[in-house]
This record gives sequence, structure tokens and C-alpha cells, in this order.
Amino acid sequence: MIRQRFGVGIVGLQPGRSWSAHAHVPALRALSESYEIVGVANTSLASAQKAAAATGLPRAFADIAELIAAPEVDIVAVTVKVPAHLELVKAAIGAGKHVYCEWPLGNGLAEAEELAALARAKGVLGVVGTQAPAAPEIEYLKQLIADGWVGEVLSTTLVARGGGWGGTIAEKKVSAYLLDRANGATMLTIPVGHALAALRGVLGEVAEVSAVLATRRT
Repeated sequence: MIRQRFGVGIVGLQPGRSWSAHAHVPALRALSESYEIVGVANTSLASAQKAAAATGLPRAFADIAELIAAPEVDIVAVTVKVPAHLELVKAAIGAGKHVYCEWPLGNGLAEAEELAALARAKGVLGVVGTQAPAAPEIEYLKQLIADGWVGEVLSTTLVARGGGWGGTIAEKKVSAYLLDRANGATMLTIPVGHALAALRGVLGEVAEVSAVLATRRT
């Protein structure tokens, strides 16, 4: 029996530095029985051609419209910065494509809810890239909890690190994007979101929230 392979089109691939180059391309190639990378679309055809040549991908699309119109593309992987997620994901859903979008799905809750509703209405599968719940160590911890290895869980403590959101941020080009709340790419929306996805994956749904916040670095 011949197993169907799903064609994946990647939006936003920068060889050597983007998340799609470091994670998506190797992962998809490791799952070559199920997925085939069809090609890439970037902000320009020249950029897409450069990315395709550097990563050995078969095709560079002129733009997102050409990528989502390609019949061999079943899944669109949106791996660009947050402000562009709404437009790109909407276009892919509108074309009837399944979508894998990097976290966070939208720039704020309203955009995320809009995209989720569109995917449901169109009958396509939408996946948001919170990696932690699929990590082997998180899966193992979830199983230990489910098996009662530690008994009834009464409380837990999560200690996390903010990555680039530290006391000193050296790369001005990167920090300008991350430190502007209008872009939707803050410490709260990205690393805290990933951490909470892991916590929820292990301990289940959150029933109630109470919080105290202190801003120590303005």
C-alpha cells in the first residue's frame, strides 16, 4: 500500500538563522515518509531562491499567493514574525490549505480567535507551534503524573528563563522587534506561552488564575 505524503510549503525561511531552518526543515526531512517539502516563499522571489538553493529545496515561489495556489501544497507552514500571521494564515485557510503556524497564532487574542474560527468554518486543520507538549521529557512527565507516580499533585513550581528578554539586549535589530508590544512578540506572549503549554500538558487545564506582576526592568 502506497502511503500518501503531504506537501508542505514553508513561508519564511532564512538559512542558518531562522527557526524554520533550524527546526522545521530537519524535522520534515526526518519524517520524509509522511511529508515532502515542496518549496518556500519569502518576502521576495530572490530571497526565496537564495533560501531554496542554500537548503536544497526544489522550488522558490514568487510570493505567498503562488505558494498557496500550488496544488501540490497541502500544508502551509507560517514561520514569520507575529504581525504577519493574520494575513498569511487567513490566505492559506481561504485556499483550503491546512496550516501550521508558529506560536503565537495571532497578535493578540482577537486575531487568534478569528483564525481559529476561520479554520473550523473551512474544515481545515490548524496547528499552533507550541513545541513543549510534544517534547519527550514533557510526555514522560505527563505519563508519570497520570500513573500516580508522585501521588495527588497539590502544587507545583515553574522556574523559567526569558531568553533574549534579559537585563541587557545586545542585538538592536532583534530587540526593536521584541520590545515593541505592538508586535505581539513579548516575553509574556512567547516564552511564557510556551511554558504554560508545557505546564498544561502535564497537569491539565487551568481552573483559576491569580497573579502578581512586578516590572523590574522597564
